[in-house]
Amino acid sequence: MIRRLTEDDRELLMVLLRKEPALNLFIIGDVENFGFEQDFMALWGEIDPSDGLIKAVLLRFYRSYLPYADGPFDVEGFATIMRKDNDIHMISGVTEVVKAFDGVINFKQGKQLYFAELKELNPKIIAPYSSANNINIATVQDVEAICSLTDTIEEFESSRDGSRTSLRKTLASGTGRTYYMKREDQVIATASTSAENSMSAMIVGVATHQAFREQGLATSVVAQLCTDLLHEGKSLCLFYDNPHAGVIYKRLGFQDIGSWSIMYM
Repeated sequence: MIRRLTEDDRELLMVLLRKEPALNLFIIGDVENFGFEQDFMALWGEIDPSDGLIKAVLLRFYRSYLPYADGPFDVEGFATIMRKDNDIHMISGVTEVVKAFDGVINFKQGKQLYFAELKELNPKIIAPYSSANNINIATVQDVEAICSLTDTIEEFESSRDGSRTSLRKTLASGTGRTYYMKREDQVIATASTSAENSMSAMIVGVATHQAFREQGLATSVVAQLCTDLLHEGKSLCLFYDNPHAGVIYKRLGFQDIGSWSIMYM
């Protein structure tokens, strides 16, 4: 049976999501930050009649849908909900779950990313947090200096227009944090988190100024960011599609735990 979830279902939902907190960081974060009663967000759960537990969940966040299940689930039931939405833009999630909708929902295009998780930092990576290496924790006042760096990074071109607004909102709301390194008042390396919640966080926005690359600066910033989050008891994850970037993250201790698919309508 599939039904709309409410605040009364919070703990039952978390029982399911805690099984894989890294893979579920978006749903966990949205529930913790926004609850169940929002116009831009809705959650449906498939209830197992044998024990009353939630076995699968479907999140709508604005025009995007994210399904999750840790086993077989009612694909057609979730698809019926999505088909009723004439404004749907995207479906994303663990590849095995998203692929279950092949032939059930028509996708126009999509992409697949590697999904990696960090539970313990490689002890050989040292990133002491001190004024000596000039790693700082960003505030809203640092947004312009940080975006002046990311504006120059080709990989960030698609998100450039809203980067300042997005970063300000993230820092102000506490749903993410940014660390950065400066030389002569210029930000030369940075790394951020997004979708932070009580259990997990995602590493995003890793960048180094072109003139300062191949010095391990971004690695140092990411290592310090990861160290602080791990000390808070959070698991860390990230997406990547560049094998070279994957090597760098694996050196830190990240391990591939699956793949993530994004399908556009």
